[in-house]
Amino acid sequence: MKLREIQFEADYNKEYINVVEAFYNPCMCASNRYDRITGYFASTIFYICWESIKEFIENKGKIRIVCSPCLSDEDKNAIVAGYDLKQQILEQNIIQEVKKMLESESISSSYKALTYLIANNFLEIKIAVPTTETPDEIKKLFHDKAGLFSDGEDYVGFRGGINETFNGWSQEGNMDSIDVFTSWEESKDAIRVQHIKEYFADLWNKNVRNTLVYDFPEEATKIIVEHSKNYDWDELVKEISIQKSKSYRWKPNKNSSKDLREHQLQALENWEKNGRRGVLEHATGSGKTFTAICAIRDSLLKNEIPIVLVPSKELLTQWKTEIENNIKGINNLSFLLCGDGNTSWKTERLLNKITKGMLKKTRYVIIAIMATACSPDFISEIKQGDHIFIIADEVHRMGSRKNREFFNVYSGPRLGLSATPRRYGDPVGTNAILDYFGGIVQPVFTLNDAIKSGVLTKYFYYPKTTSLSDIEQEEYDNITKEIKKMVAISGGDTDKLNDSNKYKSLLLRRARILKNASSKVNLALDVIQENYKSGQRWIVYCDNKDQLNEVLSLLLKHDLPAFEYHSAMAGDREETLHYFDECGGIMVSIKCLDEGVDIPATTHALILASSKNPREFIQRRGRILRTHHGKNLAFLYDAVILPTKTEDNNYDSLLCNEFARAIQFGQWAENNTCIAKLKNIAVDFDIDIDKYIDGGFDDYDE
Repeated sequence: MKLREIQFEADYNKEYINVVEAFYNPCMCASNRYDRITGYFASTIFYICWESIKEFIENKGKIRIVCSPCLSDEDKNAIVAGYDLKQQILEQNIIQEVKKMLESESISSSYKALTYLIANNFLEIKIAVPTTETPDEIKKLFHDKAGLFSDGEDYVGFRGGINETFNGWSQEGNMDSIDVFTSWEESKDAIRVQHIKEYFADLWNKNVRNTLVYDFPEEATKIIVEHSKNYDWDELVKEISIQKSKSYRWKPNKNSSKDLREHQLQALENWEKNGRRGVLEHATGSGKTFTAICAIRDSLLKNEIPIVLVPSKELLTQWKTEIENNIKGINNLSFLLCGDGNTSWKTERLLNKITKGMLKKTRYVIIAIMATACSPDFISEIKQGDHIFIIADEVHRMGSRKNREFFNVYSGPRLGLSATPRRYGDPVGTNAILDYFGGIVQPVFTLNDAIKSGVLTKYFYYPKTTSLSDIEQEEYDNITKEIKKMVAISGGDTDKLNDSNKYKSLLLRRARILKNASSKVNLALDVIQENYKSGQRWIVYCDNKDQLNEVLSLLLKHDLPAFEYHSAMAGDREETLHYFDECGGIMVSIKCLDEGVDIPATTHALILASSKNPREFIQRRGRILRTHHGKNLAFLYDAVILPTKTEDNNYDSLLCNEFARAIQFGQWAENNTCIAKLKNIAVDFDIDIDKYIDGGFDDYDE
């Protein structure tokens, strides 16, 4: 087929049509040249569009890509000042990324495809960086997006917001659209095609005034060529084709074009090999709910009865909606909700009847709030056995002494889900979870993995250090002494400590001193005055209403466009989010990052409510890094409390945890030199960061 034989629309919007199936794949199959200008490029594109790219390569096609790197403000200034970007910045950055990719114990098939195509000259990449100053730091990136397919005779061009990534083209990625132009139409379409063609040629040949274009580093190419000697194209085609076939087997809707991502498929395959037992340690944005739904459909086809345990009433209905929207082809599928006023499981004994198999004409999914599911009444109503499939969302919550009662339920398959399944400071609860569910299923998919794969947005990190006042430090030290006494008396029995209201109260009081340090209010003003620019979307994340009011008043006093957002606010919360999405500004908030509220439009965040809790830390930052149309990077400012010097160098672990976690997060940032100061301070204080990187006591409100 030739390009001219394809029936093209004037535009394609992912809201209404699958752009990959309707546009990308047909063009790729009909072409032998693909020139692409994109903000970002990721090898994950090879997985979603594998069949068409495979055919393109078999036709001796050639892909040329001009894309953007991620640059810090310091890098940007170096470029403008005329330093050698290739030697000082780009080459080091790209070589480092290539080495990381190839040193992975289990290199993904999409990475293998990338290395093969580069090594065999099917794919060439050049890097573009704009040199002009602009008022908005996001625009310091080269993020023009256009493409040109050619079959040797005709051209099809397109422009729009879609990056050359899985998240860009995939239906489950960003909602975006493209406008399409053909060279054979006698209209302005042909002119637009010619403009894209000329612009790409100018970029590729480095004939542009305001953009620096660099070849892919020679050393990085050599590393890739050497590594790819181990790959055979036919074997690689077979490997990815088998993966696609396995993905089809697990899909909850066989007619959907939505494929499982590689980490989801590998997790399901390994979970099955592990006797259909295990915990998925997958970060925010990884699609762990969808992964579990794939397992639920497979379970229903085996005539099993899934019981989904969730921590809140919001997730009760959210899980029901997600299952309804994704699972197709199961006749007479129904739901039994338990908790939040849903009592038919008990009053009509539906839980007992369903698990006994008495309602044979209907297939049920049972969804229960954990507080209800862990009660003696609920457990006694379950007809236990191999036919029961237990799924626990936010499975870390199942490790408390009360919730562990559910682990007396005998079942067949079991699946736990959490970004942070380990209960830090509670080895008893952690071991109970892992013993019941069957350990951690590989691969673990971290926040860093989500960023690298394009599931979450890349980011720059700016830790801002501050200290406690003398009065705050004295109160903090006094509480710490009381906590240490209780720990000594308990002999380290975490169950005993966690059952103590006094102990919990002391932990909360001490944590609030850090979160509400008086110096953080003025720090917020300083950061925003120095960095905020009109049109940006900032969240200032506070610990409580008093801190929120102090920060909000101070920002308004200095004529900054600030407004509040929280569950008890007087105005319309939905309208506030809509205004923020459309107009930007500074949203001063509490709880929004912990309540499941997605605010993906956020480009900048200042976190004042620092947390020692790894779950909160990862969850909050993960929500800030959600992808959104036009959002190429996120910028995160973090208030970090410095430890106070002591004569015996005995710095409390709570402070060290916060410090260590800031360093960890900084290591994943695009400007990872941002943590050099923190590392030096840690050395000065004789703090072993590795000891605290996984966190201290957890403070679950259970």
